[in-house]
Amino acid sequence: MPKRRKRKVSALRMKFTKKMQEKLVLLYLAILLAFVVLIGRIMQINAVDGESYTKTVLDQQQYSSRVIPFKRGDIVDTNGTKLATSERVYNVILDVKVLLDADKDSGDYVKAVKEALQTYFAIEESTVDNLIVEKADSRYCILKKGVSYDEAQAYYKGVEENYYVQGVWLEEDYIRKYPYGTLACDVIGFSVDGNVGANGLESYYNATLNGTDGRKYGYQTGTSDVEQTVKMPVNGNTVVSTLDTNLQSIVEKHILAFNEKYKNNATQGEGAKNIAVMIMNPNTGEILAMASYPNYDLNNPRDLSKYYTDTDIEEKAKENHPDYANYTDEEWTKAVAEAKIQLLNALWRNFCVSDTFEPGSTIKPFTVAAGLENGTLDGSETYYCSGSLNVADTNIKCISYDKGGHGTQNLTQVMENSCNVALMQIAEKIGAEEFTKYQSIFGFGEYSGLDLPGNAAGILYSPEKMGSVDLATNSFGQNFTVTMVQLAAGFSSLVNGGDYYTPHIVKEIRDESGKVVETIEPVLENRTVSEQTSELLKSYMYSVVKNGSGRLAAVEGYDVGGKTGTAEKLPRGQNKNLISFIGYAPQENPEVVVYVVIDEPNVAYQGASNSLVTTLASEIMTEAFPYLGITKSQTE
Repeated sequence: MPKRRKRKVSALRMKFTKKMQEKLVLLYLAILLAFVVLIGRIMQINAVDGESYTKTVLDQQQYSSRVIPFKRGDIVDTNGTKLATSERVYNVILDVKVLLDADKDSGDYVKAVKEALQTYFAIEESTVDNLIVEKADSRYCILKKGVSYDEAQAYYKGVEENYYVQGVWLEEDYIRKYPYGTLACDVIGFSVDGNVGANGLESYYNATLNGTDGRKYGYQTGTSDVEQTVKMPVNGNTVVSTLDTNLQSIVEKHILAFNEKYKNNATQGEGAKNIAVMIMNPNTGEILAMASYPNYDLNNPRDLSKYYTDTDIEEKAKENHPDYANYTDEEWTKAVAEAKIQLLNALWRNFCVSDTFEPGSTIKPFTVAAGLENGTLDGSETYYCSGSLNVADTNIKCISYDKGGHGTQNLTQVMENSCNVALMQIAEKIGAEEFTKYQSIFGFGEYSGLDLPGNAAGILYSPEKMGSVDLATNSFGQNFTVTMVQLAAGFSSLVNGGDYYTPHIVKEIRDESGKVVETIEPVLENRTVSEQTSELLKSYMYSVVKNGSGRLAAVEGYDVGGKTGTAEKLPRGQNKNLISFIGYAPQENPEVVVYVVIDEPNVAYQGASNSLVTTLASEIMTEAFPYLGITKSQTE
């Protein structure tokens, strides 16, 4: 009988005993328990400390928040020509922490960054070295401001394949530019860092010109994904002025020519202490041109070198501080800095708006107007001038004193000859109460309402304090003060039929797309005189230019009326005078008013220099009238 073969038993099966099975079950249970504990712990962390841990994680990621600057609005003239604008530039920023994290121990990254900054932006390597030592954890260090678009593009192109340039980025910014330099500097003004207007329209309309910054938020997640949120900036609005760039250029060209002609004439120095011109639309109050000299470059407003040397500034400091010899170096440096600021403020001051002065005989039409309006005059009066008039034991001279007086004159001749004696007699009849009332009606002694900073009000007598001598001298423009804007606005009402419009220099506000968001309409404040009085005054002033003291202001082909003025400045008797001419054209329905002031012309005898201002006015009007399309004389 054959033998039965023994059945083989697997070695694995032989070893996998019951005891081992029990141990395996225990292991599974242990692992399951560990998972349960871990899940429980995670839930605890999330519920109790989740916010804290999340913050810790995010803090370890690269998080950024960058400002996107708004563009400050433009200032343009009435035709849309840009007088002030903002150009895009870039600031070079270094993230020192990113640079050092990338560099670690190699030095290649730092070297590459220093070479790139030196090559494209002329930033010294030592600047980067200092930041690495002093601000190793800084994420935002400004290395250079105002880099141009072309410079930025050259940098981007040059480093686009250079992996080692890390931590450098260009921040968008804007810089204020004034395409015409000195043109209309007093009106436009300038802005300083932080988009803050410092003068002129830049200051008055600062809130309108400014917008709102945007912001870019972003961070790099653990999976290297970049998440960003962008809030776009809101750009500022554009201010549309009433100025005409071409007309402004005409005015300033002739001002500069006058200054050059009389510079270093009687004394060393400019052609006058100040030369100022305003051109105004008498039927709306719009100012078409406003300029004065000395002027300054809006792109470099703190440069005094055109007018003063360092020695001049030091002399000014000595004048302010007579005991300067006892000063320490620190005190003297401060005194010089104060003197420079003082000179800058004087240079930036808008003469037409902020300076008050005695107007002289340009006030005489207003005195006559007051007499016609309150019934003191009817236009048929005659006056006798012997060369002076005794008022309260004070002998007050007329311009004709040395010639024995003007003799008998009607109102037309009184205005032609600019007779002080006749005006004093007229004012006496009007009386202090009525005289001061009409000064207020014409806008004197009050802020003009012009939309520029620095408006002055001038100084007037109250009727209670106005004595007979004060009334007499006020009648021909002495012993009280006005501004150019006040006189031009009041004079406009005398020639336009009696309507007083608030002077203004901005007509519209537009958004960045060009849409008009605000229109500034002419504001008719009040009626100063009747149309009949206006017509009489124009007939007198037309004769002033045709036959009288304003003959040199005539413009061929145009009917021009106006009035001259000479005011002796305080203290009297010092040969310091302010001369002026204010005129209009055409005679019927005037379309433009031109006011020219020369403060202390650089000539030997200022009191007899009216021909200077009338000639300058004529030169300006001769070029300006054809450009403006002023109606020509019907008798041409």
